[in-house]
Parts: sequence; structure tokens; C-alpha cells
Amino acid sequence: MSADEPEEDVAEEDVDAEAVDGEDGEDGEEGASSKKRKLSGKFMVLFIVLPVLLLGGGGYFAATYFGLLGGEPAADEEVVAAPPKKPIFYDLPEMLVNLTSQDSRSRYLKLKISLEMTDEEVKPLLEPLLPRLLDTFQVYLRELRTDDLEGSAGVYRLKEELARRINISIRPRKITRVLFREMLVQ
Repeated sequence: MSADEPEEDVAEEDVDAEAVDGEDGEDGEEGASSKKRKLSGKFMVLFIVLPVLLLGGGGYFAATYFGLLGGEPAADEEVVAAPPKKPIFYDLPEMLVNLTSQDSRSRYLKLKISLEMTDEEVKPLLEPLLPRLLDTFQVYLRELRTDDLEGSAGVYRLKEELARRINISIRPRKITRVLFREMLVQ
């Protein structure tokens, strides 16, 4: 049996050497260096490739910003901007809405709204859609609470929501903003 024991030890050593050496029979040092090679690939990406890309992008931005690439007109050339379009206003009828309240007391919201637009073709579109727009407003406004209208953020949200609802109704045309001529919460 003593003769069998050394053969088992040799067989175990061969298996361990193959596991450490890898498939090609490399020794332990070369197996460790292959792990370093994988790390060196990550090292190259993080510390060489990424900074080169960032510097290249930064250089392009700087050249564009300072006009070195010719994207900016020369100082002697004049840039003529189109004059802004004159705004067109459309007044909606006055609305009086009962707000949702948590107590038994009734709360009312009185609104006078003007719509601002830059396209003259939008105004004729609003006339036939006016009943639908007012209905949409009434449904939305009745669900509001007085807390929803507090502060400038509440008023801004109300303007944005009303503008969004109008723009959905008159798509592909659109209004630029909703203006409150009068807003009274009682």
C-alpha cells in the first residue's frame, strides 16, 4: 500500500498543476499574468481610452465655442435674425366654477382667460371648438381644491394644464401660453 500512496499523491499534484496552469500547460506565474492582462485591459479603457475621448470632446467643444472651426460667422458678417412674430390674443368667455371642498362651505373660482398665439391660423380654429374647450376646462377646474391654487406654483401649474388641454384639442396647431386677465377664488 505504501507504493500506491505515492502514485495517488503524484496524480493529485498533476490535477492541481493542470488547474493552476490552465489549458496550455502554463506554469503558475503565466496564469497569474493572464489575470493581470485582463486587468490591464480595464486599466487601458479607464485610464487611456476614456481620457482621450474626454479630451477630444472637450477640444471640439472649445474649438466650436471659440469659433476656431468656422461654425461662427466672422465679425464683419452681420447676422440678421427674423423679427419676432406679433402675438395674437383670443379672449375666452368668463368662467365661474364651483371648486371641490372638504368642508360643507362652497368655494368658487372665477376666471377670465386670454390665449396667446403666434400663428394667425389658430384663431379661426378656436371658434368651432370653443364648446369643447370650455367643457374640458369645466371638468378639470371642478376637481381642483383651493390648496391646488395657492401660491405662484399653483397658478403656474393651472396655466400649464389649461394650455396642454387646448393644444391637445387643436393639434397640430398650438397656442403659446394661457394668460389670466382675472382670477378670483372665493
